[in-house]
Amino acid sequence: MSRARAQSGTDTEQALVIVAHGSHLNPDSSAPTFAHADTIRESGAFDVVREAFWKEEPSVREVLRTVDADEVFVVPLFISEGYFTEQVIPRELRLDGWDVSAWESDGTSADHATYEATDTGSTVHYCGPVGTHDSMADVIVQRARSVMDDPAIGPGVGLAVVGHGTERNENSAKAIYYHADRIQAQHDFDAVRALFMDESPEVDEVTDHFDSKDVVVVPLFVADGFHTQEDIPEDMGLPTSGPGEYPVPGTVAGTRIWYSGAVGTEPLLADVILERANDAGADVGDAIERVRRSTRDVAVGRA
Repeated sequence: MSRARAQSGTDTEQALVIVAHGSHLNPDSSAPTFAHADTIRESGAFDVVREAFWKEEPSVREVLRTVDADEVFVVPLFISEGYFTEQVIPRELRLDGWDVSAWESDGTSADHATYEATDTGSTVHYCGPVGTHDSMADVIVQRARSVMDDPAIGPGVGLAVVGHGTERNENSAKAIYYHADRIQAQHDFDAVRALFMDESPEVDEVTDHFDSKDVVVVPLFVADGFHTQEDIPEDMGLPTSGPGEYPVPGTVAGTRIWYSGAVGTEPLLADVILERANDAGADVGDAIERVRRSTRDVAVGRA
């Protein structure tokens, strides 16, 4: 029995499944998923914690067959709502009667919906992606604090939240704008801007969007890879000597650019995964606060 259920006096077994894209080409793609799963596993919030991937093993299609629990909470480790969260994952999990309209989402507000898995009979609480959860704003700000080694970051600093962008899925950009607007309203950055790789406003014009001499750039990507370690630094004009080899800070057109790399590698993201499951009814006890404290300690030690 998990620590959370032991504290609450209930004996219903709960499992957490974290679903990510994965990659056959990038061996680091799955690293954040395993790291966050380990953090949550150590918290004792769930009886079982599993990782599953679209492009790697263990696969999404088979993962429910490896879980023996009364209730399964599935959290997609994706940045935005779209093809994978609305079609691929529910199909691979074989959720009986899945209908995306159950989320009643405007593109950033998908919460959770409960279904039965056809072949296992499991009760599955299928959650919205972590990337659209309100707490992602905290992760982005923590990422900025980590890279500048400044817990009071804000005044005198600009913040760029960078997404991929695509004309094929308008929700891809919605998540970036959503968090940029929330951070602008809640924190003291000189300016917060949503920028993109493949649509306007583009990250290669990053210095045109800020008056401050220091700008932190946080890519809203789950894992580091070609886009975050090569494309974005090159687009911004950072001097590089190889993939992932760029100065922090680097100087572009007289502006100091503090480039953080993928937000998905921030330890605090484990807290957002827990919050997604908690919102769907998981009994996680005090695990959210414990994980939040521990991941902040990791960030402070790393900085």
